[in-house]
Amino acid sequence: MKRIFAIMLFFLAPMIAAADHIDLIEFKLNDGCHFDKYMAIVKDFNQWAAKYGYHAEMLVPIQSKNLVSILWAGRSKDAATFGKVWDAWRNGQADPNSAEAKLSNRLDACVTDLSREGYDTY
Repeated sequence: MKRIFAIMLFFLAPMIAAADHIDLIEFKLNDGCHFDKYMAIVKDFNQWAAKYGYHAEMLVPIQSKNLVSILWAGRSKDAATFGKVWDAWRNGQADPNSAEAKLSNRLDACVTDLSREGYDTY
């Protein structure tokens, strides 16, 4: 019986080890939008997203092949949690007076997204 349990644990361990989901967006600041202004928007976004278990931080290049782009690194506990915040964000866009739509408008005025990727971390 112990041997069966050990074998099951061996095969299930990789699933147990799954930790976070990373939402990575590469963007550049638009003319007239300074980093401090952008970070105020990110702060407001993080307050909104906290109830869904999502938090974003910015990765500003010090050494990189691309010193112009900034990376948005959003973190949630797993892809399912990311899906919930994404659904709330997307569905909120239907109402132009919603917090989601107002935040989206502020973000769009400040940055241009260049790419988006998602990763599971282990």
